[in-house]
Amino acid sequence: MFIQQLYTKCLSEAAYYVESNGEAAVIDPLRDIDAYLELAKERKATIKYIFETHFHADFVSGHLDLATVTGAPIIYGPNATTKFPIRKTTDGEIIPLGEICFEVLHTPGHTLESTCYLLKDASGKPHCVFTGDTLFVGDVGRPDLAQKGIDLTMEDLAGMLYDSIQRKLMPLSDEVTVYPAHGPGSACGKSLGPNTFSTIGDEKATNYAMKATSKAEFIKQVTDGIAPPPQYFPINARINKEGYDPLDAVIEKGMQSLSVADFKSAIGENTILLDTRPATEFTTGFVPGSISIGLEGRFAEWAGGLLPFDAPMLLITEKGKEKESIVRLARVGFDKIEGHLQGGYEAWVNAGEEIDLIIDVEADELLMDLPHDPNLIVVDVRKESEFETDHLKEAVNMPLNGLTDPGSMANIEDHQNLYIHCAGGYRSVIAASLFKRQGFHQIRNVLGGWSAISKFRVEG
Repeated sequence: MFIQQLYTKCLSEAAYYVESNGEAAVIDPLRDIDAYLELAKERKATIKYIFETHFHADFVSGHLDLATVTGAPIIYGPNATTKFPIRKTTDGEIIPLGEICFEVLHTPGHTLESTCYLLKDASGKPHCVFTGDTLFVGDVGRPDLAQKGIDLTMEDLAGMLYDSIQRKLMPLSDEVTVYPAHGPGSACGKSLGPNTFSTIGDEKATNYAMKATSKAEFIKQVTDGIAPPPQYFPINARINKEGYDPLDAVIEKGMQSLSVADFKSAIGENTILLDTRPATEFTTGFVPGSISIGLEGRFAEWAGGLLPFDAPMLLITEKGKEKESIVRLARVGFDKIEGHLQGGYEAWVNAGEEIDLIIDVEADELLMDLPHDPNLIVVDVRKESEFETDHLKEAVNMPLNGLTDPGSMANIEDHQNLYIHCAGGYRSVIAASLFKRQGFHQIRNVLGGWSAISKFRVEG
């Protein structure tokens, strides 16, 4: 028996490769499937099954492309209905793989079709359980993602999740390993723990949701303070349920290399210009109207949370980062990538085209300017929870994920000097680019963000 977790940090997503006697299964694959194919080839194994724990909302699964290449069936639990062929299982069904087998555990609550897969060794002893978004390390899946047309409240789903955990997971032996679909940073739960796997025993001892003494207590704990889901969650869930274009077609279209002249001609009224270079490079110069979301951060999540899916997109990237940008965008469902600027930003500059920039300032400069500039506005784009923990008393909290909402910038006036910061500097550059795109130009990006500001404030 061989098990490998394939973890993608920028999405906090865990896929799994399981193998026995030359037969393999892939659980919750990402849209780019090369890693699974290469692993099977390296180990001289045949991918026999593709397991899906549920309709993922935070990424586009690779189930369709992987099934096309391998011929393996796509397996879902009960209540799953799709527009493509699947093998729908029943609760308690046994699926053999070499000398081992999976038992289907239907665990509705995060979603109605949510299913865990209990892996048993050659002797029939439970070895590990792939829990999808039903059970995380230190948390459980959010119960507010009911699909459109389903007449269930968040509390209804939370109650179902409690029953699923109590009936299907709590009876498992403490030594059974828990392999969830997500790790720290994922928006699929409230506050996932720092590790990417655990055991049933550890979760019984430490997970607040598994320690709840009643269904009412569980429902209250799981639903209290839950943040709104990112805007792309229902889009990705629909894509995973209905299907999508092959990734190769998306890459081929996005890899069209456009000269400066062709790039300019391709820019329409609704075109998104996305610059994926590091934030530190973007501020020194960029194509006017570009939005900065650097590959070095949680790139795909922020793209999905801030950008429209129905608008054509053109890319400005570092040399050699074109395909990576396209693939990572496709992971969350962006398929309308029309090409990229040949030669990147340098080609734009060398062609003598107009450029824009964002002025970077150190934290101590902000603190020195603050008492003397009546037009200075400190814009803190961290999450509300971060802001509530500690912030400058003069700061206005405008969380980044809300800056695309109509009217979010309505109270900002042209003459005001905006000093924008986040925790470390990544999100503030994204925010600054959004303000620039809306016509605000009196902007400063505070280098080092709150980490630097708080340090200077203490030392001062």
